[in-house]
Amino acid sequence: MAGNPNCGKTTLFNALTGSTAYVGNWPGVTVDKREGTYKRCPEPVSVVDLPGIYSLSPYTPEEVVSRNFILDERPDCVINIVDATNLERNLYLTTQLMEIDVPLVIALNMMDAVEKSGDTIDAKQLEKKMGVPVVEISALKGKGITELMDRAYAVCAERRKGETVLRNSPLAHLIRDVSIALEGQKVAAPLFHAVKLTELDEIECKMHPELVRMVEDFKATFSDDTFGTDFEAIVADARYKYISQNFSVVVTRRKEGKEKLTKSDRIDRVLTHKVWGIPIFLVILFAIFHLTFSENFLYLGSIFRLPSLEDLGLMTADGEYVNFGAQFAAAFYDGAVYSPGVILTNLLALLLDSISALVAGWLSSSPAWVSGFLVDGCLGGLFAVLGFLPQILLLFLFFSILEDTGYMARVAFILDRIFRKFGLSGRAFMPMIMGFGCSLPAMINTRTLADEKERTATIRVIPFFSCGAKLPILTAIAGAVIYQLGAGNADVITYSMYLLGMVTAIVTVILMRSTTMRGDVPPFIMELPAYHLPQFRSLMIHLWDKLKHFVKKAFTIILVSTILVWFLSHFNWAWGYLDDEHMNESILASIGMLIQPLFTPLGFGSQLSQYGWIFAVAAINGLIAKENVVSTFGTIAACLGFTLMDGMDEGVAEAISMMQATGITVPALIAFIAFNMTTIPCFAAVATAKAELPKGKFKWTLLFWLVTSYIVASMIYVIGSWWWTAFIYAAAFAVAIAIIVLWNKRSPAAHKVKKEGEEA
Repeated sequence: MAGNPNCGKTTLFNALTGSTAYVGNWPGVTVDKREGTYKRCPEPVSVVDLPGIYSLSPYTPEEVVSRNFILDERPDCVINIVDATNLERNLYLTTQLMEIDVPLVIALNMMDAVEKSGDTIDAKQLEKKMGVPVVEISALKGKGITELMDRAYAVCAERRKGETVLRNSPLAHLIRDVSIALEGQKVAAPLFHAVKLTELDEIECKMHPELVRMVEDFKATFSDDTFGTDFEAIVADARYKYISQNFSVVVTRRKEGKEKLTKSDRIDRVLTHKVWGIPIFLVILFAIFHLTFSENFLYLGSIFRLPSLEDLGLMTADGEYVNFGAQFAAAFYDGAVYSPGVILTNLLALLLDSISALVAGWLSSSPAWVSGFLVDGCLGGLFAVLGFLPQILLLFLFFSILEDTGYMARVAFILDRIFRKFGLSGRAFMPMIMGFGCSLPAMINTRTLADEKERTATIRVIPFFSCGAKLPILTAIAGAVIYQLGAGNADVITYSMYLLGMVTAIVTVILMRSTTMRGDVPPFIMELPAYHLPQFRSLMIHLWDKLKHFVKKAFTIILVSTILVWFLSHFNWAWGYLDDEHMNESILASIGMLIQPLFTPLGFGSQLSQYGWIFAVAAINGLIAKENVVSTFGTIAACLGFTLMDGMDEGVAEAISMMQATGITVPALIAFIAFNMTTIPCFAAVATAKAELPKGKFKWTLLFWLVTSYIVASMIYVIGSWWWTAFIYAAAFAVAIAIIVLWNKRSPAAHKVKKEGEEA
């Protein structure tokens, strides 16, 4: 399956194969081929979903992937999915696919939208003009899919020779001569290769250097009034003219006295406004975090004087719930109405606490180390992470809704205005925003960026967009900060930390693109898909994938890390068992104390009390998987004998226990969050970055992550502890900016760019 971005290709793939491939709503979400099986033909059929592309020219990695697959793998049939609401633009790719010697079927998708608009498309006439089967479908509603696959299966048995729409173009004679030469060399799909050689396509010129002279000789005797000797432009113009003259006539538009704005256009007048677009985006982000993390929903507890649980008779003066029903009610309300995310988290915490208490009761007669290992070592760390699962899934749900409605594509468009001034296109924002979900697919998605320097800079800052694995750290520490301050809201702190990551990403990108990675900003061309309601099935598929991934990770990497932390904290170097009171003599403590001084400028180093090494160990353990930070807290807190306060999430209570045991300050806690957000990501993300980065860039990327996280965290701690140091940092930044500006003005590269600009 091949088609333009946003043509509904991945939706069709999911409908055919039952695949859990995520359906995004921006170009480039599929950066590699996906494969599944369709089982309703006479035999099982392998279906390959290629990346969304606008043409088969080698401008971006996804275009190369699609082109090479069709040419080299020689599929039995290509289904070209065409957005029927944008027929003329989509048919440009179709005219290229027609030139390859492969059976071809056109799937006219989104026909339901065409009918709703009052337009009509004569599919039979289009089929007659193109000479290949054309089937009307609606992938979203599942209409016409069976007929499409039946016709595709039927044409697999037929041989098809490529045809071109360039028969009457000024280059037709050259294309024919090159094609004959390629046929003599036994080259497969000679017509397609001949057209690309005529365009002096970079890949083709390397494959057939002996035929480049034929094109150059023709060019020496050729001149076009409009395009000169730019053969690529001549070919593109000829394709669009042919499409306009022959294929557009099959479309009948609804007659209207006056052209009306579509619903999407009217919405875009507000959401993509050049002044209000970004503030609206920030408000939407805050609303998401408020619904997910706030313990004072809509700030009703601040606006009105609401009764406490004690006033309602559900809690005694000693802070004990009168019965289980009261404890259940406290999951929803405690003097203020909780947000949906907090309610779901509290309900899960109630379940997990009951399981822990039940297991502890079963093991009451067992040796202390057995109970400690299973309840504190295994369940304590594991449940500390699983307790945040509702908020993680809810946050993913909101971001998925924004993607599926088409809003995230608008955000990229809005931010392109800003990013372009600092050396990045809006396209770079799309993999960045995917980093909120997971850094792995986000880094892979950078393949859509054509410029190598822009791609490297984007990969480096993707981890600053906090993924779901970092969410437990943010929520647990935010709860501890609120407890320490005695006021505030977790949603505000969490939102601020996410903004900090985004600001850090933008600032570091500016620095890179102004110094070591200077270069031209590539053009950003992107279709803004029409707004539509997200599909419940695709949202649930996405959440189910995330749930499976998270639970699998919890019961493998995180569980192993939790057991290892418990083991190292209960044995000394002589392999003697230690009880909880002697944990400072353990292997883990000695390792932690060794590395603890490194974090002194960040606030969680040597200045902390006897258990201060815990934060250093948690940060290092987080390099394996970020969830390990909170699981480490859970295991160690159980050893310290922490008390789970009524109505409080277990992870938050454990963070408070760490805070009380070490004497860490609020600025240091915020610095701890910032360090874990911006430092080296998990091992899986590091491996992905190594695979995606150009040769020689990986080691500098590791150093970049370490230095950035150290600087950001130390700034937060120092300024938070001594506010007047903010002026020193401001002065240092001003000097650094001045040096960069002066250096750029004097550098030969800058003079060259300026000279080329003046000449242009």
